[in-house]
Amino acid sequence: MSAGEAVLTAPPTTAEDDGQAVGLLPQLLLALVCAGYTTGATLGWGRHEIALVMGDFGLAAAAAAASVSSLLYARRAAGPHRPAWLLFSCSSAMTALGNGIWGWYEVVLRRPVPQTSAADFCFLMFAPPAIIGLLVLAKRPVTRAGWVCLALDTWLIGGSLLTLSWSLALARTATIDGPSTARMALSLAYPLLDIVLVSMVLALHFRRAGVNRAAVNTAIAALALTVLCDALFTSPLLREHYRSGQVLDAGWFAGSLLLAYAPWVGARMSASPHPHPPRRAGAATRKVATSLTALTPYLAAAVCTLGILYNVINGQKCDRVVLLTGCTVVMALVVRQGIMLLDNIALTQELAQKENHFRSLVQGSSDVIMIAAPTGVLRYVSPAAQGVYGRDPEEMVGTELAAHIHPDDLGRVLHEVRRFLAAPPGDEPSTRIECRIRADRIERPDRPDRPDRPGVRHGWLDIESSVTRYQGGLIFNSRDITERVRLQAQLQHNASHDPLTDLPNRALFLERLGRAVGGRRAGDARTAVLYVDLDGFKAVNDTVGHQAGDDLLVQAARRLRATLRSSDVAARLGGDEFAALISGPEGATAASPAPYPAHPHPGHPGHPADRFVFGAHGPIPAPRTATADPPKPGPRPTVEERIRDIADRLRTALSEPYRVDGIEVRVGASIGIAFAEPGAAPGEVMRHADLAMYRAKQSGKGRVELYAPRLQAEAVRRTELAGRVRTALDNGDFTLLHQPVVELSGGRITGVEARARWRTPQGILFTPAEFLYPGDGAERDLETARLFDHLLDQAVEQAALRYGAGHRVPVTVRLSARRLLHRDPPATGIEHLLARHELPPSGLVVELAGDDPRIAPEELERRLTCLRRLGVRIALGGFAAGYGSLGALRTLPVDVIKLDRAFTDGVVESTRLHKITRGLLGIAADLGIRTVADGIDRPEQVQALREMGCAHGVGMAFSGPLDEHHLRGSLTRGGYPVCSNAETPVPPA
Repeated sequence: MSAGEAVLTAPPTTAEDDGQAVGLLPQLLLALVCAGYTTGATLGWGRHEIALVMGDFGLAAAAAAASVSSLLYARRAAGPHRPAWLLFSCSSAMTALGNGIWGWYEVVLRRPVPQTSAADFCFLMFAPPAIIGLLVLAKRPVTRAGWVCLALDTWLIGGSLLTLSWSLALARTATIDGPSTARMALSLAYPLLDIVLVSMVLALHFRRAGVNRAAVNTAIAALALTVLCDALFTSPLLREHYRSGQVLDAGWFAGSLLLAYAPWVGARMSASPHPHPPRRAGAATRKVATSLTALTPYLAAAVCTLGILYNVINGQKCDRVVLLTGCTVVMALVVRQGIMLLDNIALTQELAQKENHFRSLVQGSSDVIMIAAPTGVLRYVSPAAQGVYGRDPEEMVGTELAAHIHPDDLGRVLHEVRRFLAAPPGDEPSTRIECRIRADRIERPDRPDRPDRPGVRHGWLDIESSVTRYQGGLIFNSRDITERVRLQAQLQHNASHDPLTDLPNRALFLERLGRAVGGRRAGDARTAVLYVDLDGFKAVNDTVGHQAGDDLLVQAARRLRATLRSSDVAARLGGDEFAALISGPEGATAASPAPYPAHPHPGHPGHPADRFVFGAHGPIPAPRTATADPPKPGPRPTVEERIRDIADRLRTALSEPYRVDGIEVRVGASIGIAFAEPGAAPGEVMRHADLAMYRAKQSGKGRVELYAPRLQAEAVRRTELAGRVRTALDNGDFTLLHQPVVELSGGRITGVEARARWRTPQGILFTPAEFLYPGDGAERDLETARLFDHLLDQAVEQAALRYGAGHRVPVTVRLSARRLLHRDPPATGIEHLLARHELPPSGLVVELAGDDPRIAPEELERRLTCLRRLGVRIALGGFAAGYGSLGALRTLPVDVIKLDRAFTDGVVESTRLHKITRGLLGIAADLGIRTVADGIDRPEQVQALREMGCAHGVGMAFSGPLDEHHLRGSLTRGGYPVCSNAETPVPPA
């Protein structure tokens, strides 16, 4: 490759175009200078003096330029090739010095150059540094045999050239120079060194290193041009007529300038801002280079032998030098051939060993290796196919690869193979393909009487193959990844399904819901979401155990799946919450399976007598017996009615008794329904269904509620109210009022009941029923606990202050069972509050309010017993309802029962209620429990309850809730008149 070609092959990027333009200018200048020198030499330079100057000092200047250029590059460059350029600099310096001495004689002294001068020594010293420099640039052999072959190749080329040149010219030159040994040696030294240099150039041309190849090529071309001119100068004919400044000097001049330019060819390419690796040579170029490398020594030896034979045939006498050189060349050729033979034997053995290793590796590999021809026919299948596929590899050879791939994967595999074959091999050397391959599993039948008859079960294995090119075809390196694929599928299933019930989880349900509503249009069948919550499930966990609760959830999930159609989606959202996605209940056909199963007894919703299969044109009655009367046509139910009917059937199925751990338990189901409009967000639909379910639980549980926009508004109001309550707690806006507990016989105040109130900035008082929204959520429980902790602390503190002022009346505080069983920190417990505020335990009455089925009665009994031992008295609020039922008197330690307002409101008017109330009060009297009647608002109620035996009462007949100031006044007065309502105080604002 010439210097110009090396630059022109640079990648055509913008930055490299600039580098190319920079490199083209020196090439043009080099060509112009050489052409100008050649033109001048051809024309004789016009004058003899100018010809002498240009022929001597011009060549010296060109050689000096080459020396300085090589030296500068050697100082800048680093690496193993740096000494070569230093040697080239030294070689060019010798040439420059020799031409300078030659010019000193011819131009300055104006006399002929002596036959033996210092210039001859300088010219002789040109070749050795150049030869060593070429050795440095060459690719060094890695073995001793390689060095021997390199030396033999060099001698084969050099000996052949010496034989030819001696026959053609050197013998005559030695004769012409006369008997002077020194003169003859000097005359022969030039051509001999040039022959060595040419031999090195030819021997190393195909062995040069790949680094900075353009510079090396240019340097070799420069040295070759110089040697060619030296060979022409050695010719007696040209030497006799040689004069300085002639055309022969143009060759030396061009060689020196080319060597000066050589190192910077590669320097510009490597300094390019976007260097690219050299382009790969084609296969034909590599084959030609390899052939020339191997044949060059043999061709030289053949030329030498042909030259000797030519002289013998023509009857010419063979010179001793020619015979000696020819014999050594033949001997070198024989030795080289022997070395090559030994190398071939070693390579053959090594190749056979590697082939054995490769065969053992392929046959012993657990991966299946297959080689397919370009037509897709299998040429080779490794023995591993027997263990992986259960098939004989020899039977697979010759078959088409497509015949073994699953039909569903064939199109994808063919597309990937075609794409891979069309891609450049350098850009994509391999690819990966996953598909299913036919496999035959040999199994013995289950029949014990025929154990000798194995059976074959056909199946498919998931295979991952690494595909590479091979002689126009493909190599498939395949391994069985069936277990990995199954594991991935199981992991994906586990990530999208509930581990307990195996129902889809919330994420998968929302995805299915999104697909259901995303692809529907306004006229399509409506999609509904049922949000299901099991009522009383926590009580099952607390009483029977969590394992039993898990069993109940599994059974509930089975009932949920059995109740819905196969096209519907059931999911477990978490805890005891489930969901169902009903897509177009009117879209099923009459031939489809019954969407919702029958229930066991007639008259029950969903019994076969009442069940419908929804067809394309409305409900179709279920088949009846032949003697049954045909059903009468009725009005077609609406979509809402159908969905509600589905929800009722589901609620009934989930409310049936469950058998867990050998016992029967019952839970209910509250269901909320929300319809999804086309394009609705899945999260919004789920919120609507959740609100409807929450409404069902608020309305008494075990119900089905349909979402309405007002539920969203109520939820917003509850959220806002909860925020305002939290803010009021932080600001201290809650206060306590106290309502006196009056003795019905004399009107004496025997106690007070603490009443919580929220005082707004406008001075409005709200009762707990107005600011505590109903429900049993965790947020509501936390908010209520925080509020009543604050009010309990205030009640105990104010009661202690009243005790200190001499008003020793106990304060009654209403607490829920959940609050009583809450694990209080020491600073907020009832015991700590009494000790901190120095209130005697008898000064506190804890009124148990409400009925919470989630609370275990045994735990409540233990807690109340502890408080009673402390001295705190226990009251049952709302007697005859909730924890105030008669059954509570049997287990709970009770000091006071508070008769529910429902019994006092109509005690005067209703004779039946009068008898019931008298009976309840009689039971309390027999048990020695003090009674308090709630809601006494009229004097006649006071009279009636007093006659029945009720000892105390609370109500507007005596006083409403009082603030601390008015309460102190009432306590100072000591009581209220029991037969008049005229002095009933009004609650302070």
